[in-house]
Amino acid sequence: MVRSLLLGGAALCVAAPSPVLALPDAASAQRGDTHIAIGDDAIVVTARDMARSTANVLTSVDVLGGDLAQRQNVDNAWELFARLPGVVLTDFNQGTTSGRFSIRGFNGEGEINAVKLLIDGVPSNDNAGRTDFIDLVAPLDIAAVELVRGTSDPRWGLHAIAGSANIKTRTGGNYLDMRGIAGAFDTFDAQLAAGVETGRLSQNVALSYRRTGGYRDHADLDRLTLAGKWFYDLGGARVGLIARHSRSTAEEPGYLTDADAYIDRRRSYAVSETDGGTRNLSQYSLHLDADLARDLSLTAIGYATTNDDDRYVRFSANVAQQRRLTQEQHYGVVAGVHWHAAGWLMAEAGGDVQWQHNRSLRWTTDRRIITAPTRDQDFDLTVGGAYVQAIVTPAPWLTITPAWRIDRVDGDFLNRLNGARAPVNDYGTISQPKLSVAVTPTAGLTAYANYGRTFQVGAGSGAFVVPPRVRDVAPSINEGWEGGVKLSHGRWLTARAAVWQQTASGELRRRLNDPSGEFDNLGATRRRGLDLEAQVRPLPGLSAWASWSHQKAVIRVPDPDAPLTAGNAIDHVPQNVVTAGVEWAPTTLPWRASLWGNGQSSYELTTANDQGRYGGYFQLTAELAYRLNDALELSAQVRNLANDRYEYVWYDGTQRLHAPADPRSLFGAIRARF
Repeated sequence: MVRSLLLGGAALCVAAPSPVLALPDAASAQRGDTHIAIGDDAIVVTARDMARSTANVLTSVDVLGGDLAQRQNVDNAWELFARLPGVVLTDFNQGTTSGRFSIRGFNGEGEINAVKLLIDGVPSNDNAGRTDFIDLVAPLDIAAVELVRGTSDPRWGLHAIAGSANIKTRTGGNYLDMRGIAGAFDTFDAQLAAGVETGRLSQNVALSYRRTGGYRDHADLDRLTLAGKWFYDLGGARVGLIARHSRSTAEEPGYLTDADAYIDRRRSYAVSETDGGTRNLSQYSLHLDADLARDLSLTAIGYATTNDDDRYVRFSANVAQQRRLTQEQHYGVVAGVHWHAAGWLMAEAGGDVQWQHNRSLRWTTDRRIITAPTRDQDFDLTVGGAYVQAIVTPAPWLTITPAWRIDRVDGDFLNRLNGARAPVNDYGTISQPKLSVAVTPTAGLTAYANYGRTFQVGAGSGAFVVPPRVRDVAPSINEGWEGGVKLSHGRWLTARAAVWQQTASGELRRRLNDPSGEFDNLGATRRRGLDLEAQVRPLPGLSAWASWSHQKAVIRVPDPDAPLTAGNAIDHVPQNVVTAGVEWAPTTLPWRASLWGNGQSSYELTTANDQGRYGGYFQLTAELAYRLNDALELSAQVRNLANDRYEYVWYDGTQRLHAPADPRSLFGAIRARF
């Protein structure tokens, strides 16, 4: 069934088995449309849900439908972002530290984490901004993924340097959905998602278990994920509780040298045979969505997250094994109020506060036997922000959204190895003005531009005045702009082109292998790029899509200690990122077939740009599915169809180290839906 995904002046048509996004009457048919939906499922947004909604954001936004996410076979949920345009995937392939996604010229190395991760609107980054909490989500439970790019979104402050990603899971409905996967590398995967509505009460549960031996030697992974959601409709309000837990245990195959990387890609050195770890993640949240008045809506979330990560790792024979223990407890509140003041004016105000208590401990070890402590950091961090935003439509073809956000940081630090304490850097009030404009001269065509500031503060000890530092470090201010055009013509064509730039006043990069947890000053940077994407549906059941992002990230003003890096490319940022695919799913036949791929060009390994370029690839995935009846579907998926031999590569200061990616691999699946 075809319905319209209304985001204002233009309607994005999607085939929706579930209710679709529709704005209230006061806003519909007037708002500029900068969003693109990928897939057929849509998200319900009612007047009550408008507070803190992505529907109010005029920047490049992509929404991945649950229909696509649910049928993928992935070891880790971050791999689902391969279907989204302009996303760089960094595949470490090292046990629980498997990899990350990144956007807008930032890399996924973990030194600067630039994407705010939300799960059902709950902040889900760790202290350093890493997105490890994505392990809490099973693909079968995903309703949609919203990826917001740029600096103009005022809703989020901490970690939203380049944008945000909100994973929305299935809520409400009566269904039972089960999927089993088996295939290469002794992989077994079982997922279940179920929903029951009885009167005003809705209950949803999800269960996922994945076991795989991995392509490389010493790469076993075992993960269990549980989730439960309970929501009660009070008429004018809805209250809910969400609980999630994940436990992962995995081995780490380590990295290969230049000499071995292309000879025996499955090999794992003896120095890595005791590497691996266990990660326990939990997240609990209380939700309230309410209509305070006819034109006034409220959303509020209170949450608690815990991260207990215990890892043994030895990167090469040149260094000792380390035990890295991370224990984090985060508590927070998120709230927003949305007001439809008039047919031409909406206003919103909101904010969020997060309280963190963190422990970061490290030891040198010998085959998991502790030999010496190297780090014992105990620190609290509080980050709070507030914003105001207006959505003004003075004419049916014009939308203007001015906004302002401020953030404050507080905390204290204790080094338990020597008893030394340190205050938090005096970041002051971090001011972030933002402005977006969209012009819709005719139905289906929107031109838009935006400007905004975001910020970066130090992670771990970098947020504090820890000796030998004797003075406060200012926040790094990211200033960015974007200009784009979105075109849609019914279901037949959707396309968007955007140019963008983002500069930073002075970036801090974590020294990932420094036991003391110190930082490097990367310097002032500039990132700029061009994003192109299009989808066509020339015939019923036939769809094709493609995207290309060209980006360049350079050091404008270097760290005084590294003057020769001026003008150099930032490491691990490919200049070209592409996706493309085609799917044939005739409504009159019981089968569907798809072929799609994603890839990137090679990247520099260091900011000195002196170790060569590596990491380029384009990998294809093919899928064929057959529907036995209304409830049962069989499918086969071949990943890396062309058997592209690619790898993640980094430089440890003495040698290049490689983590080969999986070769061509076949998986079969059965799905039952009731």
